[in-house]
Amino acid sequence: MIIDILTLFPEMFSGPFNSSILKRAQERGLIKINLVNIRDFSTNKHRTVDDTPYGGGAGMVIRPEPVFGAIEHITALRGSRPRRVVLMCPQGRPLYHDLAVNLAREEHLVLICGHYEGVDERVRENLVTDEMSIGDYVLTGGELPAMVVVDVVARLIPGVLGKSTSAEEESFSKGLLEYPHYTRPRDYRGLVVPDVLLSGHHEKIRRWRRRQSLLRTLASRPEMLERAVLSREDKEIIKKVIVDLQKLELS
Repeated sequence: MIIDILTLFPEMFSGPFNSSILKRAQERGLIKINLVNIRDFSTNKHRTVDDTPYGGGAGMVIRPEPVFGAIEHITALRGSRPRRVVLMCPQGRPLYHDLAVNLAREEHLVLICGHYEGVDERVRENLVTDEMSIGDYVLTGGELPAMVVVDVVARLIPGVLGKSTSAEEESFSKGLLEYPHYTRPRDYRGLVVPDVLLSGHHEKIRRWRRRQSLLRTLASRPEMLERAVLSREDKEIIKKVIVDLQKLELS
């Protein structure tokens, strides 16, 4: 996958993209990340890219010319106009796992990092195919959200993670939060690993992990259960837990 990122601050990306999993994925040619400085496409000698908004108001707005110029540069570089151009902005669609899976199927993504009060509406109307947010809060720019998108999407590309099942088993991948993990030592300061994980009985371990996922989701993110695909066994576990909780409340 090729990911082109349009930003006013390309230096912000050097740390996150040059370490750990993302670094290895790039070295192995699984993803290619290209940072495009929007200022390089400014149409004035001072390389300014923003201006005051028509109609008045606080803050500055990124002008259309440098963004259009950057997209045209990418189009010439890649040989075709990008199919998915994502604007990182507060009013965008929330980034959920299903959306990340959808993006991971693309061969080419363009991420535009908004800044100041945002970008000229003509960019949104004529270039952008998707608007995306990573949460209901306002950041100083779209750089941090773009880093999150790259990290989330890259993990879903085959070969990026060590084991092919790793991404499938993580939180949100199947609509539930992930089950607890343990490693050596078995007993640490009297805190003991559950016996079932040491039993070697794969079916018992599977059932225990599934139950823990259901319990965690019910406790922390119950709204996720409405979207999750639940088996009859899952529904029975949830029903029993709810009944037990109700008994505790009445006792």
